[in-house]
Amino acid sequence: MPVKPINTSLNDRVSAFAKAGNILSQYLTTDHSKIDINENLWDITIKQTLTLAEQKNSWFTRDNLLYALEQWSKALTEENLSDWLKPYHLENVTPKKVAVIAAGNIPLVGFHDVLCIILTGHFAQIKTSSNDDVLLPMMLKLAGADLPALENSYEFTDGRLTDFDAVIATGSNNTARYFEHYFGKKPNIIRKNRNSIAVLTGNETHEQLVALSDDVFLFFGLGCRSVSHLKVPSDYDFDAFFKAMYEKRELINYIKYSNNYDYNKAVYLMSEFKLLDNEFLIIKEEIESYASPIASLGYSYYSSDEEIQNEIHTNAEDLQCVVADSEIQKTLQPVVGELAAPQLVDFGETQKPALDDYADGLDTIHFLLTLS
Repeated sequence: MPVKPINTSLNDRVSAFAKAGNILSQYLTTDHSKIDINENLWDITIKQTLTLAEQKNSWFTRDNLLYALEQWSKALTEENLSDWLKPYHLENVTPKKVAVIAAGNIPLVGFHDVLCIILTGHFAQIKTSSNDDVLLPMMLKLAGADLPALENSYEFTDGRLTDFDAVIATGSNNTARYFEHYFGKKPNIIRKNRNSIAVLTGNETHEQLVALSDDVFLFFGLGCRSVSHLKVPSDYDFDAFFKAMYEKRELINYIKYSNNYDYNKAVYLMSEFKLLDNEFLIIKEEIESYASPIASLGYSYYSSDEEIQNEIHTNAEDLQCVVADSEIQKTLQPVVGELAAPQLVDFGETQKPALDDYADGLDTIHFLLTLS
């Protein structure tokens, strides 16, 4: 079914999302511990949405929600949006209806896809995850604060997706097979499970390893950009690593994290795995998978730079980010540079993706422009 013309200009849409970023920034820099009878409508909207998001998904703690909003407030500026879109030819786009099936593992994980669709002049038919179904509508309301016509660029659906021209779907390896079966005949981006790893040498500073603790623990490690596995040399001493991770020891006071820690530790001990444990994080040798349960990390050894290069090249489709210091990144660049993914990332930066850091290395804007 043809989509009606989107009656907004690209400049209007860029300004609208920059407005959303500005509203978020103002909210984040306001002291909400005090009662303010002059609190504006958008502050009230954001506050109520954050409370509802926490109630609906207990993994969405207030700290993690505010972190996600902070990253988007920094990304959504006129300058950032314009610089991001500058290389693309966005003139004369024929609007298509693009279905989005969003994941719900971390806050606003599906927003980037919707942002791409609307900015390119297409129409987004959005199916949110029940785990994250209030934040994305809020973001679009903020963007429409001074541009009500933006509502003509999207719709939300709880039911079956219909009359769409293309699909962007994100899920597990199992759901990806379902997506491919039902949507394979349409133009699509279908994303599967990916994990992120850190390559350590033993020469990292304490500050680098503390930054790595953000890559491990932000969003409780539930994101595909969260570090879930360590590659270490055969003589690696974990003392410095554990000392740095101790910065996040307060996580054990969060009941859902604590329950996962206790459960996984019990399972590992009954299975007689050899563990390293600091009372809130378990690490064990793992050679079968880069994935790890909450409150745990896998690790495996490497003996040479060449071995790491070969492993990353072989397993590229399983990896989202590779965290390493600048010297290791130089070693890996010749291999990673020729791949769509994974992305080489500095310590502490995995959860700060730029607008052009596309999931799985697939250029969403380019894909959307091929639809016209």
